[in-house]
Amino acid sequence: MEPDPNVWAHPELRAAAAVEDWPRVLRIWRTLTRSSQSRVGALVGLAQPDVSAIENRRRAVTSVEVRQRIVEGLGVPADVLGRDRSELPLPSLVLPELVSDAAADRLRRVRQGGLRLDTASLDEMDRLLAAHRRAEDTLGSRVMNGVVAAQFDAVYGLYDQARGPLADRLVRLLAEYAQFLAWMSHDQDKSPAAQGWFDRSYDWSLEAGYGDMAATALSMRAHTAWSHGRGRRCVRLAEAAATTPGATATTRAMALQTAGRGHALEGDARAAYHRLDEAQRVITTAADAPPWLYFYGESWFSAQRGMADLHLNAWERAAENLRAGLAGFAPSYRRDRAWYGACLAHAYAGTGEPGAALTTALTVVGDAADVGRPHAWHELHKVAGLLLRHRAAEGRELFDALATLD
Repeated sequence: MEPDPNVWAHPELRAAAAVEDWPRVLRIWRTLTRSSQSRVGALVGLAQPDVSAIENRRRAVTSVEVRQRIVEGLGVPADVLGRDRSELPLPSLVLPELVSDAAADRLRRVRQGGLRLDTASLDEMDRLLAAHRRAEDTLGSRVMNGVVAAQFDAVYGLYDQARGPLADRLVRLLAEYAQFLAWMSHDQDKSPAAQGWFDRSYDWSLEAGYGDMAATALSMRAHTAWSHGRGRRCVRLAEAAATTPGATATTRAMALQTAGRGHALEGDARAAYHRLDEAQRVITTAADAPPWLYFYGESWFSAQRGMADLHLNAWERAAENLRAGLAGFAPSYRRDRAWYGACLAHAYAGTGEPGAALTTALTVVGDAADVGRPHAWHELHKVAGLLLRHRAAEGRELFDALATLD
């Protein structure tokens, strides 16, 4: 039975192949075709254990020969592969219908010098970046990083064409791209790259007088410090973000709750809840969210508060806040649902409810494996370890579930 060529119309599969994420290609292809690992192995000339090892990222595809066997065996279309990043089109590879044919042609002509950069072209670029942000919520940073990096290269290549107000707006757009690339680098635990992109975003923000993005870059650097257990640095960067001139109320609220989490990481409950309460007062009245904080609101704030509760071992309060936050998340936010779901499982384990911890963890383990590595994935391992330390049989069951996807 030959591979069905129609399967390659699926945007998520095309996106994975475009950035040569072979583990994801194999998993999505098998899901769409309802195929076993043995069938894939027969098509690409690999044993079933080798297919499993690639899918679960225990084996990397480094051989040109193996890559070619996958391409030929699965029938990967030539138009998906073999492009240099600079040759990728401005319309999204993941969302091919996002930009109209007329708009796509306009952007190509601007890039090639056949049409001057103008406001309409920048409007299309803004729209494309906004859609890429939302696609990353569902597809994950590993899939989207290459696509967004190609878009960044294309936008950066227009800098010499920009004059006057258009130049300022283009630099603002570059700052937004750099912030998004920084976030995706952080999401993949690539700290040096994340810091470099955050620095670039901050510099461009200052050049363009873009206080809101400058504050966001500082706030997200604070979040990175929190992720690495550096509470004091988190607080200092977040406080600087909250007082940055030009920051909107929503950006200030994000910075203040990040400072609260930093205090919680340091074990200072009084300072933590003071900042969290202040952030909540700001977020409930904010009506000026910038486009890159489209997701931020009371649901996200509740979930963030729940993470601070976890640091302070306030398990029941953490579970309550995390449940409230998750209840407001759209199904498309797969990565975030995986992360906060893992945190909720942690809270249940802390309250001595192993059954609830296991049930919650199992509902997100698939998304954690697919789009939540390394952060949600590591959190689920922590939950399993905590359950085992409490001598709960659910800990072994969760470890076994994780092992099948490791």
